[in-house]
Amino acid sequence: MNKRAGFLLLSLSALFCLQSCKQKSTPAVQEDTVNSGTIAIAADESAEAIVEEVAYIFKHFNEKANLQISYQTENTVLRRLLNDSVRFAILTRDLSADEKKILTERTLPPVTQRFAVDAVTLIVNQASADTQMTVSDVKKMLNGQTKTNVDIVFDNPNSSLVRYLKDFSGNKEFKLKNVFAVKNNKEVIKYISQHPQAIGITGFSWLNDPDKDYADAVGKVKIVGIRDENSKQAPSQYFKPSQTTLALNQYPFARNLYLVNSTGKMGLGSGFAQFVMSDRGQRIILRSGILPDSIPPRDIVIKRNL
Repeated sequence: MNKRAGFLLLSLSALFCLQSCKQKSTPAVQEDTVNSGTIAIAADESAEAIVEEVAYIFKHFNEKANLQISYQTENTVLRRLLNDSVRFAILTRDLSADEKKILTERTLPPVTQRFAVDAVTLIVNQASADTQMTVSDVKKMLNGQTKTNVDIVFDNPNSSLVRYLKDFSGNKEFKLKNVFAVKNNKEVIKYISQHPQAIGITGFSWLNDPDKDYADAVGKVKIVGIRDENSKQAPSQYFKPSQTTLALNQYPFARNLYLVNSTGKMGLGSGFAQFVMSDRGQRIILRSGILPDSIPPRDIVIKRNL
């Protein structure tokens, strides 16, 4: 009996030692918090300009936070989100009911928040005389119903901008020879800066505070004013995108930017979303030139000289 007990005790001791060694060789996974850790984020590439600004400031105040942001086409971002490759996304549209259902059935219901309003912007070369168009002009142009030699250039065949234009014009595909894509928004701006007989379509955020690699091109293009003939407010006025015209719903080609958090926990994704929606985050967006979801208040101090 004593021999059995001794053998059992020896076996248990050996098993305990093996488990201890195994635990030491396999470190525990570090959980992320609202201001530390790592998170993979898939973002619509057309929103890269504003996302980079906000992410840079967030990481400045949260040095232990690692935002692994990959910029891709809208279709790729959605596919990765729905396939559970990423659980945090930045899109230029809200999720559909079916898309939300897929995530909810996975017990990771998405939390979507609009954080800014961008504008689909038409640009021309500085030498161009085409500085004003109507909404119907744009639709006819995209549908090939106007005789013109002007090239219409956008960023990417699978981009959210193209999806927006297809929805607007009622097209499933753009098959006109003079309507084509380049590589990205920067390339659109560069193309227009070099071609007077062309119209570019890009996001408004790319025209505000541009990076050095395309700032010179931005200086060689100008924004087209758009008139919405069906507007109840001002059917005879032309408007260019600005924070004012977006806030007053005067510029017709506006689009919302969304954060989609499907992490299902209070971690780095929630911390980043809270920062973007905070007063500080919204001020960053305000300074970028596009419209924040909520305009931060301004405190005015009035001093009286007695």
